[in-house]
Amino acid sequence: MTTKIIGTGSYVPERVVSNDDLAKVVETSDEWIQSRTGIRERRIADCEGTSELAAKAAAAAMENAGIEASEIDIIILATSSPDNCFPNGACEVQAAIGAENAVAFDISAACTGFVYALNTMHAFLKSGLYQTGLVIGADVMSKLTDWTDRGTCVLFGDGAGAAVVRAEESGIVRMVMKADGKKSHVLTCKARTSENFSTGKTPELGYTAMDGQEVFKFAVKKVPECVRQVLEESGTDIEEIKYFVMHQANYRIFESIAKRLKVSMERIPMNMDRYGNTSGASVPIMLDELNREGKLQPGDKLILSGFGAGLTWGATLIEW
Repeated sequence: MTTKIIGTGSYVPERVVSNDDLAKVVETSDEWIQSRTGIRERRIADCEGTSELAAKAAAAAMENAGIEASEIDIIILATSSPDNCFPNGACEVQAAIGAENAVAFDISAACTGFVYALNTMHAFLKSGLYQTGLVIGADVMSKLTDWTDRGTCVLFGDGAGAAVVRAEESGIVRMVMKADGKKSHVLTCKARTSENFSTGKTPELGYTAMDGQEVFKFAVKKVPECVRQVLEESGTDIEEIKYFVMHQANYRIFESIAKRLKVSMERIPMNMDRYGNTSGASVPIMLDELNREGKLQPGDKLILSGFGAGLTWGATLIEW
């Protein structure tokens, strides 16, 4: 048995923030942002929290899969921006959708989050412990963003994507997950410190900080490597892959990855121009768009790949 995606869903906030809107609050321009990232606009949550976005994406995925909440055995939410330290967001989703039979927990792997969560879910289903699961990637990056830092604030957006999965005979073919903690300093967001007891100071939260050049070099090297690994280990030719559904970070990164893999850009679908970098949500949002647009047919082979803080990266070869 393996893990098959039987339904997808996504949700993004209604508020659209264009590059021109950002140019009013930080020194930048539409031309500067588009030429460097491929991003034109992003969605920003006003009052909605991460768990609310996740629950709405989950509901859409369950409807697409044609299942009831009572059928879900396990929920894994990948997020770097939970509403609370505890309870975890997955438990809040469980309550919101009425999946009272499901075990629920979060994982944190930044922009690789959904791929990590899907592969973790695969281990549970393949073991026979559970039959039906819900995998979600959701982030409200806007609350972690320093809106005075033009190097990062132009990149991120908010959103959620989800997939209902079930133990079946076809689905995930091969997976790989990687991490390199020695490079953790190149992409960070500081959490609350523990100094309040010893110093009496009020703890402060940090903002997202990034060494863009290091992240770029990491992505264009490691993503092709893990893609080739899952292809080689599964005995799959790269020409059999219909789409490479990758974390939506930067158009230039995609150009470099396509060149290294020797594939056309048409096989790397993109929506970063409309949503920006939604972190752990980007892969499932893109997957849901492909599904709902009728671009995925039974038997199609896809590679899902994410890369982000940690540093973390990974790839999953699936048969639709």
